[in-house]
Amino acid sequence: MAKEKAKKGELTVREAGKKGGEKVKAEYGPEFYSEIGHKGGQKVKELIQKAKQDISTQEKKK
Repeated sequence: MAKEKAKKGELTVREAGKKGGEKVKAEYGPEFYSEIGHKGGQKVKELIQKAKQDISTQEKKK
């Protein structure tokens, strides 16, 4: 199926993702990925802390 799409000149999802990733890398540089990775990690950390607080609050109500 992917070979059929390639014959028509269309990109597979994988190829489109790679092409887009290469364009972002060229436009913003590798540091961009580091920054967004750090932001994502910080958000996960905040969500985990909030969940722990919510659990603690629920246990106190019991």
